[in-house]
Amino acid sequence: MLKLLGDKPLGARDAEAVGAALALDPVAMCMVAARVEEQGVTPRLLGGELWTNTEPTTSLCFSGANLIPMLGDAADMEMFAARATRNPRVCSSIVGRAEHVLAFWEHAKAHWGPAREVRADQPLLAMTGPPSVGPDRAVRRVRISEIDAYLPAAIEMFHGEVGVDPCAGDGGRSYRRRIASLIAAGRAFARFENGEVVFKAEIGSMSAGVGQIQGVWVAHHRRGEGLGASGTAAVVSAIAAEGRTSSLYVNGFNTAARAAYAKVGFTEVGTFATVLVD
Repeated sequence: MLKLLGDKPLGARDAEAVGAALALDPVAMCMVAARVEEQGVTPRLLGGELWTNTEPTTSLCFSGANLIPMLGDAADMEMFAARATRNPRVCSSIVGRAEHVLAFWEHAKAHWGPAREVRADQPLLAMTGPPSVGPDRAVRRVRISEIDAYLPAAIEMFHGEVGVDPCAGDGGRSYRRRIASLIAAGRAFARFENGEVVFKAEIGSMSAGVGQIQGVWVAHHRRGEGLGASGTAAVVSAIAAEGRTSSLYVNGFNTAARAAYAKVGFTEVGTFATVLVD
């Protein structure tokens, strides 16, 4: 037993066990695995804490700007909720496999609720190898000099998807830094026409084995033309070229997006849920 709930967060001496746990479900745990691979397990560097109720290979939860319950049974989710709610909330969302998120929320909602929105059905999709449709050859990595052209599309996508303005609070400085870091890392992709973005997507998280696509967006006046499928295929091609599995999750009610992703070659490997909290 490494760390009991209520003890200190997992730290450097637990890195091997945490790595073994993250390898159990690489697609669903990509967001946390990418952080751990880059920054290690120490909370100060990781940007959050890793908790376990027993040991990391049977129960594991990340607590940061997003709270991500990753492993455990119903009792573990109850204990994670108890730990999370005894201090002021730091996360803006709870996301992960639906069985973990919804069990966690059942215990946390009395303290943190009501939720702004509960998205209980978000198919988790994955594919390995090249896409089933031809990639859009006009989709390419965004250059940092193009951030001012790219940013409005990113803001519109975020607002439409999450329902909040990413520029609220600090005038958009932190969101701009986030987008700039993705561009600098070569993980922001777009199709530009006459200096404007008509398709965009990012690889939001990239672990050793998985690239998780996020922020797929098509300009309103170009929807229905297949740009979503061919543009996503271009991002999948870039991920596949590095030997990684491509993944993403999508709202269950978004039938158009689901059809586009199926056309690209994605298959459902699980169900995510997201709880958005104010």
